[in-house]
Amino acid sequence: MLNFNFYSPTEFVFGKERENEVGALIKKYGGSKALIHYGGGSVVRSGLLDRVKASLEKEGVPYVELGGVMPNPRDSKVYEGINLVKENGIDFILSVGGGSCIDSSKAIAAGSVYDGDFWDYYSGKAGPIEKALPVGTILTIAAAGSEGSGDSVITKEDGMLKRGASGSGIRPKFSVMNPELLFTLPSYQTACGATDIMAHVFERYFTNTKEVEITDRLCEAVLMTMIKETPRVIADPKNYEACANIMWAGTVAHTNIVGVGRDQDWNSHGIEHELSALYDCAHGAGLAVIMPAWMEFVYKHDVMRFAQVAERVWGCKMNYGNPEATALEGIKRFRMFLKSIGMPINFEELGAKVEDIQTMVDKMGINGETGGFVHLKPEDVKTIYEIAAKATI
Repeated sequence: MLNFNFYSPTEFVFGKERENEVGALIKKYGGSKALIHYGGGSVVRSGLLDRVKASLEKEGVPYVELGGVMPNPRDSKVYEGINLVKENGIDFILSVGGGSCIDSSKAIAAGSVYDGDFWDYYSGKAGPIEKALPVGTILTIAAAGSEGSGDSVITKEDGMLKRGASGSGIRPKFSVMNPELLFTLPSYQTACGATDIMAHVFERYFTNTKEVEITDRLCEAVLMTMIKETPRVIADPKNYEACANIMWAGTVAHTNIVGVGRDQDWNSHGIEHELSALYDCAHGAGLAVIMPAWMEFVYKHDVMRFAQVAERVWGCKMNYGNPEATALEGIKRFRMFLKSIGMPINFEELGAKVEDIQTMVDKMGINGETGGFVHLKPEDVKTIYEIAAKATI
């Protein structure tokens, strides 16, 4: 196990009706005027936005609203938010939504106190993000884990470049998590979120670091929870206990408690980002296509690690005489699970085009090789896209 520091200061406020406490939470963390940032009409139709505003009004916290966050959040909305913050003397950003809304809120929080262009953080020109306005979240989709992380991903509309930034300054001060807020999600969004959660775990699980049994087992526990609970929620969207387990699994998957002390990969996310940037597909759906393809390409690098997850998580019988067969069976079962919850498994089902593969490879801008579990050259990424394009069960 590698040396590590682990610091996760976010206060998680979990359970039924906890969104009614948000006004007091903002005051607790020093906010005196808030920007309420949200996405589409669901928070309005459900009455959630009204409950949030009532809580702020009860505590005497004035606010300004900014809706319209899109999936794969855009830089134009971030600029709009930064202007609102500066024009209105706002000192706290409240995200009401899923990962896209939280990531946009984090970008606004960072950009509002930065002298340059906020995109500097996402292009790699500046960073990490150490200074930002405080952010709080009310989570409505279990997926990205952004409610407990110091990470954010934004799409620059000029060129449709999807890039990430991170830093301690944008870790939320608090995150309100009411599993009841998941009840109205369409099954496709639930499945996309579940896929994203599992991908966050796999990005940490596939490591070259030895002797990491504790985090191996934590990763496996989250994966097994998702395998059990996702079909239950799809069958019964108002199953509170199943929603609760998935919501907390999403947070655990991305606070990095399951990834400390070990090298991590993140190549699947980088490869997928070009898919969702180009086609504006759901991030989880793109990961459902890319991650098993990545696994097929790299599994020989450490066959026993792939055989281990196949045995421990997917219930495959270990073939000690031919562990490669066990590894491949595990990848197959992963893809079968994704298919069973309604996820696409190839380009055709996702709506992607083979003729765009080289464009996506080029846009990744790989200079030599990527890092990660297996270092990838541009031609390797092209092969992974090609595997993903024609994947079958």
